[in-house]
Amino acid sequence: MGIENYSEDIIVATLPEEPELRRELTMINEIIANKGGRDVIIDFRMVEILTSSSISNLLLLRDLLRESGRRLVLCNVAPPTKGIFRVAGLREAFDFVDNKSAALESIELARKK
Repeated sequence: MGIENYSEDIIVATLPEEPELRRELTMINEIIANKGGRDVIIDFRMVEILTSSSISNLLLLRDLLRESGRRLVLCNVAPPTKGIFRVAGLREAFDFVDNKSAALESIELARKK
């Protein structure tokens, strides 16, 4: 659990379970709103359930990042959790990859374009 400055322009956050998950996402949103200029990787390996509040925070984060030309990549998302995104009609709203390495590679590829 925690927020890590992977590099000067990439934040990696390993989310805890609810209800701490919501607080962690709020902190990430505050960091991006105040500092901006960073891509964000969210690691869901410890997450099984998402609340509507957490989904709202993820959408807010996605929008903040898009406004600044940055990316949000979700990794290690378990099938039941992906199902929550699908049922909510948000599967296409986020970039999902298998693991942190794939997330970093995805960000690097996007920068080269």
